[in-house]
Amino acid sequence: MENSSCLGYEVMDFLGEGTYGVVKLAYSKRHQKEAAIKIVKRRPSPHCVVDKLLPREIQILKTVEHQHIARVLEIFDELSDGRVFVVMECAKMNLQEKIFDLTRVPIGQAKAWFSQLLSAVEYLHQQDIVHRDLKCRNVLVTADNQIKLAEFGLGRFYAGCFYCTADYAAPEVITETPRDAKKSDVWSLGVILYTMIVGTLPFRGVSLRGLVEAQKKPVTFPYGIPVDEDCRKFIEFILHVDPSTRPSVTEVANHPWMKIEKDQEW
Repeated sequence: MENSSCLGYEVMDFLGEGTYGVVKLAYSKRHQKEAAIKIVKRRPSPHCVVDKLLPREIQILKTVEHQHIARVLEIFDELSDGRVFVVMECAKMNLQEKIFDLTRVPIGQAKAWFSQLLSAVEYLHQQDIVHRDLKCRNVLVTADNQIKLAEFGLGRFYAGCFYCTADYAAPEVITETPRDAKKSDVWSLGVILYTMIVGTLPFRGVSLRGLVEAQKKPVTFPYGIPVDEDCRKFIEFILHVDPSTRPSVTEVANHPWMKIEKDQEW
């Protein structure tokens, strides 16, 4: 990758694509460890990326600091060729890949990881920041089994609006009705927890209208997958279709089900 060597990074592999731009694995000579580099080309990116999304992401990344949010090592946003490099700590894999490997995450481990994710999102909401794209692929799992929230490409300081990947999006997001973006983040958290425990997404639809209709029905759990009644009720508590009765992230974090017993952890 042109420019990376002179900045002190040796590219090793391609990791994937973010909301916009690509992410590559590199070795940092300065930090003496591997790092993930998100590369965004200002040209020919759409104006909404260059003028809105990218500046917001950089502002958020420069603001946040939390043990369960992927740490930014450096940001190079004034390179002569118009590209932006966001250098972050990397992780072994993302949560989507981890679930695929395990088929399902054991309840104790799911509770521990969900607690860490909740602490990250609660921190963001306290700073009046909404993530707007919470999903398993944007949650990293480190080599020592810690959760790190990443990918703030759609994040913004709270202003009541929201967008998200459809399968993780709240009903009010899909129908584009007036909404509380923080409550929409909470819905996405409920989808993530369900996916960890069951191994599949809770709602499916061949169209957005079909997805909304599925979301209006009671949450179901596949036959043969053991999910105790308390856990089912907790997930139902999070996935309230009406955002006015949906809990805040703090209410989710303080729910009795979240009282983790150490002997339950993986």
